[in-house]
Amino acid sequence: MSDVTVILQAMGRGDERTLDELLPLVYEELRHLAAARMAQESAGHTLQPTALVHEAWMRLVGDGDRTWKNRAYFFGAAAEAMRRILIESARHKSRLKYGGGQERLNIEDVDLAGTTPDEKVLLINDALEQLEKEHPERSRVVVLKYFGGLTNKEVAELLGIGERTVDRHWVCAKEWLFRKVRAQM
Repeated sequence: MSDVTVILQAMGRGDERTLDELLPLVYEELRHLAAARMAQESAGHTLQPTALVHEAWMRLVGDGDRTWKNRAYFFGAAAEAMRRILIESARHKSRLKYGGGQERLNIEDVDLAGTTPDEKVLLINDALEQLEKEHPERSRVVVLKYFGGLTNKEVAELLGIGERTVDRHWVCAKEWLFRKVRAQM
């Protein structure tokens, strides 16, 4: 059992002192996950990996629900927190882009551009939410693998399914999401 799992289990039993021990153990891995996610964002993105980690950490420890069974559960929760932060950021930019107190322009005077990276993030999120309604386990696999950076083995352990099932869910979910996003563009 890893040090992270021992600390997480102590936190689950209500030992608040262990919270200070957890961050140094997971910080670098969280930062690595955040950097990987941010590399896929638009070039002009204002959110930095360090800020994403700090915001995700605040949400994880601030919610009060600290009942993570093990490392995989913790990183799954961290991945979900990072996903939500990126979605909120994209929505905020979208609101600013489509109004946000700006004056109206005649559409004939505006050169319309294609879909921006932030809009793609929102399209993917909408499709992922739809996938969650239709195939919740496949949706969870996507979040854990893509946003959490977990391996098939870790996802299988976390969800209590086989690695081959994880692989099938991953392949099916990617195809399903691709079709949904493409249809919306």
